[in-house]
Amino acid sequence: MSLLEISENVRLAREYALLGNYSSAVVCYQGVLEQIQKYMFSVRDSAVKQKWQQVWQEINEENKHVRDIMTTLESFQLETAPNCLLILPATESSPCAVRRTPMPSRDGKGHGNRLSTGPRFQNRQSPRSTNGDRGKAQKGKDKKENASKQKEDKNKPEIPETEVKKFDRGGEDKDLIETLERDIISQNPNVKWDDIADLEDAKRLLKEAVVLPMWMPEFFKGIRRPWKGVLMVGPPGTGKTLLAKAVATECRTTFFNVSSSTLTSKYRGESEKLVRLLFEMARFYAPTTIFIDEIDSICSRRGTSEEHEASRRVKAELLVQMDGVGGTSENDPSKMVMVLAATNFPWDIDEALRRRLEKRIYIPLPSAKGRVELLKINLKELDLADDVDMDKIAEQMEGYSGADITNVCRDASLMAMRRRIEGLTPEEIRNISRDEMHMPTTMEDFQTALKKVSKSVSAADLEKYEKWIAEFGSC
Repeated sequence: MSLLEISENVRLAREYALLGNYSSAVVCYQGVLEQIQKYMFSVRDSAVKQKWQQVWQEINEENKHVRDIMTTLESFQLETAPNCLLILPATESSPCAVRRTPMPSRDGKGHGNRLSTGPRFQNRQSPRSTNGDRGKAQKGKDKKENASKQKEDKNKPEIPETEVKKFDRGGEDKDLIETLERDIISQNPNVKWDDIADLEDAKRLLKEAVVLPMWMPEFFKGIRRPWKGVLMVGPPGTGKTLLAKAVATECRTTFFNVSSSTLTSKYRGESEKLVRLLFEMARFYAPTTIFIDEIDSICSRRGTSEEHEASRRVKAELLVQMDGVGGTSENDPSKMVMVLAATNFPWDIDEALRRRLEKRIYIPLPSAKGRVELLKINLKELDLADDVDMDKIAEQMEGYSGADITNVCRDASLMAMRRRIEGLTPEEIRNISRDEMHMPTTMEDFQTALKKVSKSVSAADLEKYEKWIAEFGSC
């Protein structure tokens, strides 16, 4: 399907409507509306899609007008049927692309797919009359319309078809492809590098793996080829998923956000097919980043007694596809596909997957400086009292993860509101003005919040992470 076919079908629909062959015109209009809907599904640019939606609405209005005319004619025919109508057997509606020679009527005059409406329309030349007259008139009309169409097309701005880039396997596995395309993050997560406190080593490595190869393609070749796999390891709440969102925002590559539910199907063999299609689509939309959160749930250690046969096949397909990812990016970094994975249980990951994820970086708990930065980021929209000492608060939050610090700030920000509404009735609470609710957060609020929110990561867990990263880390 191309824009030329849509334009040709619109021309045919309008021609049938002008000549009075309303039933064929409706068929053509319906086909055009379906073609435009399919075309809009393949357009990724929102501005272009909005223009096509306007075109669809205008053509739909024309279709409604033609249907209204048909309804009016049918009602007129029913009113005058006893006096002047000879009801003839209706012929089969012809599709837009095929123009059939009509059967002559009993009185020797041609007729269209609609019934005759009496003397008012007898002098009107029927589009289904003799072949010779119709052919000559049609050819002359086609030439005039083609000439006028070419002039109009010159004046109209052309819609570049190069903007539409859609993965297609010729109808094969269409439902699976649509499932995976829903996991492409087209909207901006709006998380920038500056929104992430601390973690300078992790940010440097991700920039080196994704951003720099796009800026310096001549340098990242051969032995300097981009990293094809990065594994982020660390306790929960330290910013692993946030780093992935920053990659999607800042790196301007196609970003697939994949979870275990994306690659799981109840039908035998479809899970492996989903994995293969995921990487084929990633190579098609390259440069691409595939983010797999909680990768230990998809590719845990093989050979255990609890492992199912279907799970093992999915793991094997994932390992095979990952091993073939780097081949396309060695000579052309703009065609690279990088797998970015995150896990809280690195010791459960299969050894072969660990080898394919070339960079294994530790995302630790925030340092003293990082905790101060986190407090500033979380409290930038709040009014703080003069007695708030962020350095002292950060010192008291040693051992807290980034998520724990965010919870402390959120709880402290609600303390003033809790004091204000204490003892009030629901009606009095509703009547409180907005200015009264915006009270500054004090140091006492933070002290109370610290007593209520405890750290979520134990010292034993930290020791396990540090031991694993010392043995298998690759920073």
